[in-house]
Amino acid sequence: MKLFKCRICRDPYIGTNKPSHCPYCGAPQSYIVSAWGLEEDDDFELSELSRANLEHALMLENSNALFYRCAKEVSADEGLSLMFKALAKIEAEHASIIRKVLGLPRPTEIEDCRGRCHAWEQANLSEANDREKKAIDFYLKSAEEAVEPRVKEVFSALVEIEKTHLELLGSVAESLADLVRNHTI
Repeated sequence: MKLFKCRICRDPYIGTNKPSHCPYCGAPQSYIVSAWGLEEDDDFELSELSRANLEHALMLENSNALFYRCAKEVSADEGLSLMFKALAKIEAEHASIIRKVLGLPRPTEIEDCRGRCHAWEQANLSEANDREKKAIDFYLKSAEEAVEPRVKEVFSALVEIEKTHLELLGSVAESLADLVRNHTI
């Protein structure tokens, strides 16, 4: 067994091999390193622009986590409910990462997610797709604007992670369309 650590969320992972993606934040394998070799340099000053972008990213990730928690609650399909649950956890982890970079404490209360999504699963899938695209666009811009290496790396990783969410959502939408065409649901 080996001890690994994600460079993005900084959480440890025990296994025989690196996972394909961080099990906590979803970062691709390229961000997972031996836990013994990771030097954490979080003692840096944030530029005004990076701080503003991180604050916006925190709002975005919190909003997306609440949306996915709501979509999980209203979904009648077990598979969709599980997917929305997984996405909610990952988006909440992203918010946690951003709070750490900003030096903010963990929230003490869990926000109510009711009313943050649609009653119809197809509408939630469509909105999820839109949310991921907006996040990707914002994180691409924020990564380009960041002057701090840690901030640039976090935003770059978020782009990659959100792209995998977009791929997952596309795959699920395609599968559901096939089921409807074949009258199996």
